[in-house]
Amino acid sequence: MKPLTPKRLAWICGSLAAVLLVVVIIALKVGAVPISVVDLVASLGRVAIGRSDQLPSEYSLIVFDIRLPRILLGILVGAALSVAGTGFQALLRNPLADPYVLGVSSGAGLGAIISLIVASRATFAMPLAAFAGALATIAGVYFLGRRGGQIETHTLLLAGIISASFLSAVMIFLMTTLSGGELRGITFWLMGDLTSSRTPIALGWLFTVLLIAIGAIYSTAADLNLLLSGEQEAMHLGVDVPRVKLLVYVSASLLTGLAVSVSGAIGYVGLFVPHVMRLLFGSDHRVLIPTAALGGAVAIVIADTLARTIVSPTELPVGAVTAVVGAPVFLYLLRRRLQ
Repeated sequence: MKPLTPKRLAWICGSLAAVLLVVVIIALKVGAVPISVVDLVASLGRVAIGRSDQLPSEYSLIVFDIRLPRILLGILVGAALSVAGTGFQALLRNPLADPYVLGVSSGAGLGAIISLIVASRATFAMPLAAFAGALATIAGVYFLGRRGGQIETHTLLLAGIISASFLSAVMIFLMTTLSGGELRGITFWLMGDLTSSRTPIALGWLFTVLLIAIGAIYSTAADLNLLLSGEQEAMHLGVDVPRVKLLVYVSASLLTGLAVSVSGAIGYVGLFVPHVMRLLFGSDHRVLIPTAALGGAVAIVIADTLARTIVSPTELPVGAVTAVVGAPVFLYLLRRRLQ
């Protein structure tokens, strides 16, 4: 395995950023109103030099008021879910760990729905309630999955699946108290919706919280590498295991709650993206965490583009598209682990 250097890390992240840029341009181009690449690049150039007033009003509405905010939101959500999945997989030493599979997304969704019923759309009520729901769920699943001081894979997965089912049932019960129009909107939102007009807080705030949470997890990257060999071994090597676990669990729950509060429950992104990045770049978390963030952004932008174009003019939930890819990956990993 090649040694990690700042130059190699920058080259890897730069390559993935270039892929993301290409995917964003394609996502801006395709849709019910197709736009040529030449016109798109020219328009982006005008905006970059401060001449956005020269753009036609209809063109500006489609590209910069509808598609671009949705794409930016998808980038934030994809990065959040992928890094959260990477953190859970490292701490639990389980390749099947994922915010959706462990029920963390369902806990965040329940918190978001409770906030909608109690506090309507108060600016920070939804994200805070979703974070509290995610944190409470991962704490419950973690304690249910421990036996004799050790984490049992099958018990953990079973606890996560049962928790997700129970929390989903509670969500359905609470949703019956809503009116018909609200019920349909929230049902679609829970399956994954990146419509930026439904985002309770500004993208700038989301980006700031995302950077802080990912930075907190990245600060433990070297410790996470040592934790892969076991908690006792890591403690003997000088790792403050309780501090690392608390920091990563809280940060990953914050990322999950943040993502669910603005986009609903988009499943399996935190499962298959980290595995793809491991196959491409290895399991060193100093590389895995930033590449998972970029890879998750690419995955969500592609999934959302397919969701709004594959059966146009009808739009699919983004979570349905990610589940088509993620569910088979989960079954493959589960079968390989049982062999």
